[in-house]
Amino acid sequence: MEDLIRALAFIFGAGAVFILLMFLEAWYMHRKTGHSGYYIKETLANLTTGASYKIVDGIAIALFITAFADVIAPYGLQWNPEPSLLTFVILFVLADFFMYVNHFAMHKLRWFWVVHVTHHSSEHMNLSTALRQNFLNALNGNWLLMWVPLALIGFDKDWILIAIEANLFYQFFMHTEAVGRLGWAEKIFNTPSHHRVHHGSNPEQIDRNFGGVFIIWDRLFGTFRDEDDAGEIKYGVTRMPEKPLNPFYIQTYELASMLKDVWRYKDLRILYKHPDWVLEKYGEQ
Repeated sequence: MEDLIRALAFIFGAGAVFILLMFLEAWYMHRKTGHSGYYIKETLANLTTGASYKIVDGIAIALFITAFADVIAPYGLQWNPEPSLLTFVILFVLADFFMYVNHFAMHKLRWFWVVHVTHHSSEHMNLSTALRQNFLNALNGNWLLMWVPLALIGFDKDWILIAIEANLFYQFFMHTEAVGRLGWAEKIFNTPSHHRVHHGSNPEQIDRNFGGVFIIWDRLFGTFRDEDDAGEIKYGVTRMPEKPLNPFYIQTYELASMLKDVWRYKDLRILYKHPDWVLEKYGEQ
């Protein structure tokens, strides 16, 4: 119960900070361009999905995610390093790598994409877009790609949680058009410029720049695309939801679509193939 209370307190505290920063971004963009970049109905949808996602995520962490890490830890390396700055740096870098793996999988496997598509379904880019998440995220298992390897290495579950939450906090600031290029930092870190490409729906932008804090993984594994080489960015997804402002719909429509496809074609490969594979295999629906 104490873990749940701490998780909920963190969620509401972080939410207050995020909303304040959104007001500051809107004010800055209005002064700079004459428009805040925010749209009331969409912002409310983003806040609603963000709240539902984080509440379910907090409950899941308190009830079974950290407990699962304890269960599997004895089967790993059991490194269990002493707390130190160096140890946390190692954990943070490794957590970011597995965040990259997780993010890559969410784009490549439809089972994971059905929850991640919510985040990409906005046609605008502002800090509220970072909160446009899916309450099913903690329930479809993609978190295993981050928690399992880190727990098996032997990191403490509380440290793992801090590293992952710090990574996600950093990513909040990537969702903006208020920040331009950042010079030398573009070589090492994920930046708003890189992440704007990631949210694009044109061919040059799809499945690019998966990094969380660092962009080095994309450079190493060939998934990097510079904003200058990405063409005009069109935010959103190739198949936009019919009700983009309905918080419940945008969190569930792709799951319903996937299950309908599995039932229609009697093909379980749909669950782990690329989100567009069913169209390539069976044609337009």
